[in-house]
Amino acid sequence: MVFWLVTAKPRVERLGELRRRLDSREISRMRPFGRSLENGLVNAKLREDGSALWEEEDYCVPPLAQERAAVLDYYFDNLTVEDIGDPGRGWEKLADLPSLWRREANE
Repeated sequence: MVFWLVTAKPRVERLGELRRRLDSREISRMRPFGRSLENGLVNAKLREDGSALWEEEDYCVPPLAQERAAVLDYYFDNLTVEDIGDPGRGWEKLADLPSLWRREANE
């Protein structure tokens, strides 16, 4: 398994639409990556500089190729990934950050 720490700049004007797609479970039904992508995005964190961060499991080369084509490139800019090895290590790094969705709720 390959786990990535994803960092990306949200397109703030599109976050409401993304949240609706997540809440409707539309993204979770995408195959083969939907459940993993939904879990990462629902639990995404917000860094002080406005970047969103989450952990994602993916086997594509390049990483997140399918996810980017179907969802991520529409809602985020400047997406980068860091190989974190074991599951949960990314979430550990992000534990003290607020939810991305707290930002969306305040706008």
